[in-house]
Amino acid sequence: MARVSDAFSWHEFLRQEAEDANSKLLKSFYASQNFSEDLTLNQAEFVALDFETTGLDPKTDEIVSIGLVPFNLKRIKVAEAKHWVVRPRCKLNDDSIVIHGITHSEVSTAPRISEVLEQVLKALEGKIVVVHYQYIEREFLNRAVEGVLGEELWFPMFDTMHFEAMLYRDGWRTKLKRLFGRKLVSIRLVDSRLRYGLPRYHMHSAMTDAIATAELLQAQVRHRFDKTGRVSDLWQ
Repeated sequence: MARVSDAFSWHEFLRQEAEDANSKLLKSFYASQNFSEDLTLNQAEFVALDFETTGLDPKTDEIVSIGLVPFNLKRIKVAEAKHWVVRPRCKLNDDSIVIHGITHSEVSTAPRISEVLEQVLKALEGKIVVVHYQYIEREFLNRAVEGVLGEELWFPMFDTMHFEAMLYRDGWRTKLKRLFGRKLVSIRLVDSRLRYGLPRYHMHSAMTDAIATAELLQAQVRHRFDKTGRVSDLWQ
C-alpha cells in the first residue's frame, strides 16, 4: 500500500481501505475513521495517543508503553483513559530507560504488542487520533500492525506539534533566525503547553503525555482555530 499524498483525499483512501483490508479488525477501524466531510471540531470526538519506545527508529526499535485518553473540546474523559506496558523483542537500552522509566522487570512480565493490539485499535475507533509529533505514533503503530496482521495501517491524525510549527517554524522570521544561527522557539510538548498557560507535568509517561496532548489541542483550538471549522481542513 502506498502512503497517501497531500493531494489525495483521505476520505477516498479510507473508503477504499475499508473495502480492501483483509483483516476484519482493520476493515472495522478504517470504516470508523471515514468521518463526514462536514464534521466540525466542536462536533468531533478525539483520542490522544502516546507511545514510549526503545528508541526513535521504527525499523529497529519497538513500543514499550501505550497511553490514550478520549476527549472532546469540552472535557477530557480521564475515567476512560487506557494504558499498557508491552514487552518488546529488542532489549531495553539504558538511555531509553532514563527517559521513560520503564524497567527490564516491568517489561519481562508484560504482554506482547500482538496481545493488546486489538484493544488499542478498538479504543481508537470512531475518534480523531491526536498526537504530538506524528512520526513516532504513525510509524511505530504501522510497524506494529504490519508485524502482527501483515498489513499496513495509515490514517489521518491531528498533530499538535505541527500546529505549533505552523506558527514558529514557518515564515520569514524563522528563516532569518536560521540564517543568523539564532535559537528557534521550542515546539516540544512541555514548552508548547507553557505558551498556553497549561500546567507543567512530569513528561515521558505515555499516559501523562496523552493527557497533556489532549489539553494542548483544546488550548490550540480555543486560541487559534474556529471551533466550527472542518476537521478535514486540519488533519494530516
